[in-house]
Order: sequence, then C-alpha cells, then structure tokens
Amino acid sequence: MALDPTAPVGDEAGGLVRPAVSADDAARISSELYGIDAAAVELGSNQDRNYLLTHPDGSRSVLRIDNPVFAQEARDAQHAALDAYRRAGVRVPAVLAGLDGALTQTWGGYAVRRSEFVDGVPLVDAGYLAPVVLEEFGALAAASVRALESLAHPGLDRPHMWDMRVAYDETVRLAPAITDPVLRERVIQAAQAAHEALAAVADALPVQAIHGDLTDDNVMGIRGDDARVHPGTVLDLGDLSLGWRVAELAVTASSMLHHEPDRPERVLGTVAAFHRGAELSAAEARAVWPLVVLRAALLVASGWRQLEIDGDNAYARERVAGEQAIFDAATLIPLVEATELVLAEVGLMGAPHGTELRLLATPAPAAAGTLPLRSLLPDLVGEVAMLDPGVESEALEAGAWLAADAEVSLAASALDGGAAAAVLPHGVYRLTRTAIDATDAAKTWPANTEIRLAAGDALRATAPAAGTVLAVGPDALLLALSDGWLLGISGIVPSVVGGESVALGGAIGAVAASAAGSEAPRAVTVGLRRPDALPLTEDHFASAQLVAPERVPAWRRLAPDPAGLLALPERGQRDESGDEQERRSRIFASAQERYYDRPMQIERGWRHHLVDTTGRAYVDMVNNVTGLGHGHPGVADAVNRQIRILNTNSRFLYRELAEYSERLLDLLPPGTGLDTVLLVNSGSEAVDLALRLAQAATGRRTIVSLREAYHGWTMASDAVTTSAYDNPYALESRPDWVHVADVPNEYRGTYRGPGTGPKYAADLGADLAALAAEGRDAAGFICESVLGNAGGVRLPEGYLADAYARVRAAGGLCIADEVQVGFGRMGSTFWGFEQSGVVPDIVTIAKPMGNGFPIGGVITSQRVADALASQGQFFSSAGGNPLSCRVGLAVLDAMRDEGLQQNAAVVGERLRRGFEALAERHALIGPVHGAGLYLGVELVRDRETLEPATAEAAAICERLRELGVIVLTTSERSNVLKVKPPLCLTAESADFVVAALDRVLTEGW
Repeated sequence: MALDPTAPVGDEAGGLVRPAVSADDAARISSELYGIDAAAVELGSNQDRNYLLTHPDGSRSVLRIDNPVFAQEARDAQHAALDAYRRAGVRVPAVLAGLDGALTQTWGGYAVRRSEFVDGVPLVDAGYLAPVVLEEFGALAAASVRALESLAHPGLDRPHMWDMRVAYDETVRLAPAITDPVLRERVIQAAQAAHEALAAVADALPVQAIHGDLTDDNVMGIRGDDARVHPGTVLDLGDLSLGWRVAELAVTASSMLHHEPDRPERVLGTVAAFHRGAELSAAEARAVWPLVVLRAALLVASGWRQLEIDGDNAYARERVAGEQAIFDAATLIPLVEATELVLAEVGLMGAPHGTELRLLATPAPAAAGTLPLRSLLPDLVGEVAMLDPGVESEALEAGAWLAADAEVSLAASALDGGAAAAVLPHGVYRLTRTAIDATDAAKTWPANTEIRLAAGDALRATAPAAGTVLAVGPDALLLALSDGWLLGISGIVPSVVGGESVALGGAIGAVAASAAGSEAPRAVTVGLRRPDALPLTEDHFASAQLVAPERVPAWRRLAPDPAGLLALPERGQRDESGDEQERRSRIFASAQERYYDRPMQIERGWRHHLVDTTGRAYVDMVNNVTGLGHGHPGVADAVNRQIRILNTNSRFLYRELAEYSERLLDLLPPGTGLDTVLLVNSGSEAVDLALRLAQAATGRRTIVSLREAYHGWTMASDAVTTSAYDNPYALESRPDWVHVADVPNEYRGTYRGPGTGPKYAADLGADLAALAAEGRDAAGFICESVLGNAGGVRLPEGYLADAYARVRAAGGLCIADEVQVGFGRMGSTFWGFEQSGVVPDIVTIAKPMGNGFPIGGVITSQRVADALASQGQFFSSAGGNPLSCRVGLAVLDAMRDEGLQQNAAVVGERLRRGFEALAERHALIGPVHGAGLYLGVELVRDRETLEPATAEAAAICERLRELGVIVLTTSERSNVLKVKPPLCLTAESADFVVAALDRVLTEGW
C-alpha cells in the first residue's frame, strides 16, 4: 500500500483516545473471557489500555485492550511476528488464549488479548546506561530486523502515525498542540531540517516489517552479574508494520538519549552494534540521525497533543519531560555533524552524493620546494616555528599548560627567539585547553591552523589554491576551491571581491602592518571546510575552532588539515588508544593486568591529574606511587642533574647514599633503635630482603603472615602474599615455611566491632604456640601497619602492640610493611606503625620513595642487618646508587617544603567526611576505612549481611572514569574503592571526586 503523506494517519485530529475500560472492567474481562478471578492495576499507555492481572495463586499476566483504530489483521500480524521472534531467539512474551481457544477476544466492542507477564527491571527510568547496555540495545534492534526481514502479512501494510515515513507530516500536523511557542518553533525547524536530509536518501532506504517501537519502554530489563540492567524481553508490538529498516535503529537509539541527555554521542555505540549485526548501507547511515531527530520531534508533538485530548492520561503526562529530554539531546549536536559521527562510527567514508557517498580529494599541496607559509605569505622572511601545544609537549612542563596565556607564551617564545612566524597546527589536541576537575572533556582539538606573525610591515597575501571568492569581510575571505572544498582565511585585508576568480598564487590581499610602536604578534587563521559544514564555522575562521574529543571524528572529515596548502608539516592527531590496546594484547601475557574495559591512553601527568592523548584530564585517586604528584620538577631536576654527573653502584664511595640513609633514619620516632638502611629497587625486593633478614637473625625459617595480605611478586614476597583476589589459590599454595594467621578485620573478620584486638592477638598467640610445638618456631611476623590491601582497614585498638609482644616473646621479629601506607600518607603520622604506638624490628618501604622512580628499602637495627653476613654479602646493582638516592632526597625535600603530610591529614579528613555524608544518602556505601589519604569506601548490597557489592564497585569505577575520576577497587571481594591519591590532592579536587561519586550513585552506572 502506497503511503499518502498528505493524508491524516489515525485520528483525524492527530491523536487517539484510549478505550474507556476501567480496572473493574479489566477484572470482569479476566473472569468472563479467561476464567480467572484477578485483581487489575493499570500499567499505562498512550493509546491503548494495559492492566496487570494478579491471579489468586500470585501469578500474573497482562491484559491489553486495543484502541479500536487497530484492525484484526494488525493483531494477526503481531502474532506472526511473535512467532518469527521466537524462531530467531529474540525473547518475547506469549499471547495466552481465552476460554474459547482464540488469541483475540472481544468485550464491549473492544479487542482484548492477554499475554504472559514478564518479570524484570523497567529500563525507561533506569537512569544512566553503560556503554555495554547501549550496545546491547543496538544488537537487539539488529536482531529484530533480522528476525522480521522475511515476514509478510496483510496486517503489516497499515498507516499509522509512528511510521517514520510520515513522521515529518505528523509532526507538522500535531505541532500546534505545543503551547510553548519557543519549543514549538524549535520542533518544527528541527523536523524540517531532518526531513530535508532524509529526502536525499529516502528512495534508497529498504522497507520491511519492523517492530517500530523497540525502545527502553518496550524492553524489559534483566539485572546482570555486573549489577547493570540489560535489555531482555521485547514487549508491545502495537506499532508493528512495514517501515524503513533503519527506522528500527533510529527509534531505539532515540530512546537511549534521555538516559544521559547532555552526551548524545554516547548512542553511537548503539549504532555501531546495530551495524555489526545488520550492516547499514551508506543511505541508511546518512538517515540515522535525521530519523532520530524526527522521532524526537514527533514524540514531543504527540505528547502535547495527547495531553490536549486526554488530559487525565497520567502515563502521557509523566512522559512529556522525558520526551523533551530526548528532543533536546537529539538536537544538541548539529545535524550535519551528528551524521558525520554516525558515518565515522560505522567506517563509511566520503561526502553526500545522491543517495551514496563520494570521496573528496583533499586540495593539492603546495609545489615541492615551497618554503613554509610562502604559498600564502610569499614575502615572509625568516624561520617558521611549529609550536607544540600538545599533551606531550616538552615546552609545557611543570604545569605551564594551566596558565591562561600558555599559547601566547609559546608563540612569544618562538617570535622572541627570532622566528618570523609561529604556527599552532591543525588537529593537535591542545594540552593548553585541558580542563581539570571537570566532568566533561574540554574542547581541545583545533579545526583551523593558527599563525602568529612577528610585528612588522604589511605582508602580501596570495591564494594557496585556485578558486572563486565566495565572500569577503574587513579582515577575512572565503574561497571555493575547484575540488569542492572551501578555504577560509582570517587576518588579511582582502583585495578581491565576491565572485572573482583567483589563480594559484594570485593576490588576495595583505596582512596589515603593525601599529606604530606595537610589538604584538599579528594573527592569521586558515581553515578548510566541506561546504555543508560552513554554517558550523565559528568567528568567520578567526579562531582555532576547538572541538571536544568525542566529536573529533566528525570534524576530521568536515575540516581537513590545510597544512599541505601552506607547505607545513602535518601534525594532526587522533585517539590511538584502541591501537595501543591492540598492540599490548599482542605482546603481553594474560596475567598482566590492565585498568578499565575501555582504557584511555595516558601520556601526561601533573600533580594529582592524569591527561590522556585527547587532552582529557582525570583526577588520579590511585597513584600512591607518585606521592608528590606527577611531573614534579624537583624530582625531574634531580634526575637530570645526577644522571649527567654520576651513576654507579653502592660499592663505590659517594655522599648521596649516606646522606639519604641518614635522612630516612631521622624520620623515625626517637628511641626506636632502628639505625641501618639497606636500599633496593622495589617494595617486593624490600619485603624479600626483610624476610631473609628475619630468618638470618633468628636462625629460623617460619614466617607468619596475615590472611588477605599483599606483599609483592618476588618468590619470597609472593609466598607471604595471601590475597585470594590476587591469587585465588593463595591459601592452598603457600610454601611450608609460611603460616597464615587470621586477619584482624573488625568489620568483616572472625570478631567484629570495637574491642576485638585482644581476641585476634590471642589467636595469633595460639598460632605461635602451635608452631613452636611443631618445631616450627616463628622467625618473623609480617603485617601492613594498616590493612592496605583490604582498603585501608585500620587494625583493632591494641592489636599490633599485643601481637608484637607475643611474637617477640616467641623469639620472632616484627616486620612492618609500610610500602603502601607509610611515608606521610596517614596524615597524623609519618609511619603507619605509629598509628598503633609500636616500634617494629624491620620496616619495608618503597612506592612513594622515588615518586615513581624505582626505589625500595629496609630499615632495621645493626644487629639484625649484620646477620645477613651469614648468607654472604648484600649488594643491589641499582639500589642505593647516586641517582636513586638523589631522587629520594628530592622527594623528602619536597614533602617537607610542600607540607604534604599535613595536606594528607587535612584533605584526607575532608574526603572522609564527604564519603561519610554520601553514606547517609546511599545505602550502597558501608564503612569508610582508613585515615589521611589512604581511604577505602566499602560498597555493600546489605549493611546487615555485608554482601559485597563487587560488580557494582567495578561498574562504578567505569562510570567515574567517564566523569573524570580514576579510582579502582581493592580487597578480597574487590568491593572497596581504594582512595590513595598523590599527597598533593587539593580540597577542590577532593570535593569534585565526592560530587562525581554522588552523581554515579544517584544516576546509575
């Protein structure tokens, strides 16, 4: 049946009044037609009536009373579609026959059907949807069109207002119901633009049977193992009909938009997944976003009309805000740009040409041998400096990129150094535009090339390509080039007029001379545009036109690099994180870990911020290794100076080794008796050495370690690592010289709550006695001073003092593993063991000692250290060398000068209070462990049973990454958010992190 776009569809006025069937009526229908005495509760619908029936035995079904506008043929087609879905493996509910065996019943003149009730989680109000869920919706839409592609039935060929082939006409017809004039005009204009874009490809769009309303409201969700809600069972085939195949995708994608309306580009994942399952043609790909916009416009217009004719429809009233959110999101990105994002996502190249795409050759570059910029400024004399404002720029060290005038300074430095011109290149993600403590990525990618010219006389400007002058302004002009591109140039006074043809090298104007006495650089900007992107161009090409990273795939197609025309080297960049991930996968072992499902590529750090290759900044809440913060200039200077002077091994005599060792000893509490330092390269080596020292000093072998501990990856340090999270077989695979004692966790341990320290210590004493009885007397007891691997869980009051006393009474030595929790991180004390008022016999240290440079160490007494001689000489090739010692000294200087321990105390307490305030609002948060800047936010599904929210914790970390926060999980159950940032964390960043976590817990993950 041919569709007449001028004919009204459905109700002449553009809306449908729902059947006048009450809940009491629904109960009667259930009894009379199905023989079930059920209680009925309305579910809501725009045009029909749906009731949930609860049967006497507690089971449920759904009763649907169809709007009279739908014919029986349409219902029969729906039943056929259900069969097709089932054959294809798409989950759908069955229609249940009445007492007479028929699927469709009649009551009061209305057609009635009853179907299975589908239990699950509604998705329409689910809040944020993770990327994997968005992709699953795209895959489901693809499965739908595959299942229905061969379905033929007379009932499919029916006119209705939700057929996207008539969506524009329906929107125009219904728009007068929108009483807000501004919104009404926006809807009409957006629909018109989408309609025009569709007209170019409509004839090439395949038509088949489609669900037509495969949305988050018509798919029942399933709670997955990852604690997210995933699409499950397809519901409500009321809009089943023939339609454009691609409309199935567009309708699904549009329904995803309101889940995070300020980031519409996220639904590109839905598009990509559909494409993988049901490949889009070029015409279909071009139609996707216009159809999304049209669907959104129709939803708004229809919603207002429905309220106009059925004001008591609470379901429709509740949907109005969501429908406008969909429309706002669909129109947030300009239509041309959104379409290019779709094409880029599915890997289709070219510019629109008829119903297809045509590749556009980029303009021919300047002739070989042309000096930089001379194709535009032939009289320029001097060098041209290519500036680097990028993420890895050496000119932006020590946080220089945060200065508001960073780009001005880069150009000034080059021009002051004698360059005639300085170029800020096209396509280089600018670190200078990176925003910190921001939930959204800043606009960092320039679509234009910016040139800064030294002050001086006027400079003649010539055309770098032949073309026709389209427009001129006081200081800008636009050329249409012969190959279809537009070239915009700003910063020159044109000497040509509109319509004039210009040959390659022909005069087009001049850069004005500098004002008398002015040394200010002169600005020239050059940009290429595809003609359909010209309306999106800002400032008449007078600025860089910066683009957010997620929108760069479109702009790379719409605004190619003019470097070739200008005889400049191309420096353009793209996000290569996917390539880098693939590269690692080829050379890494499966045991090597990687953060995140969709990792970003980090190439810069500054203080407590990390920056990826697109200039997106993240608050780093996990890098306790870089205690001072990333990129610390004092450490960098120390490395640079010492590596130029001397780096050898500790068998030679030089002052740095003793100086650094003395500084470490000075940090210990007075009277400890710890007077000897042995330096190595890592925490694992430090623990390994500490174990050897204990065994050598006591003449025994057995080491007692706590359950759920992590101490390292060397053979010995791994032997005392008992964490089942790191090694599921840890407890049953310990060597015979390791004894595992109970972990004193007063939140999750054998004994819970305050006052449990003596009980845990008594148990440890019993273990020591049992070992002695077996002839396995303990050489040492190793324990983190705060249970770092558990997420900063503090030891019970009095436990460590009692435990140390019992170990020493048994003739063993006490080893404090301070690798994670020491070095000022506790805030109130420099060492973690000071929290318990004890003095260990051996202290292991590492991670923050070198601020990322590999340094580890053991501090002990001369007596214990000398025992090592029984096993030969001690030597570490790099441990304690001049370079590592000089770095270590620089770290200690910075910690002192910058007050980082005090900062850990103040900002750490601020963080703790923030997390505890969140716990009052979000039941998922259990206790907040730790102190200073070693905190752990434990997530539990039930505060009574303590069921760990492991899947939720992992998903929350993924969402926090999207919002600019790097935080990861720890503990045996991996349900604790570990918070151990660089000690320079600011109050502002701490507040940002708390706010981001609040948002995730509120909106979803």
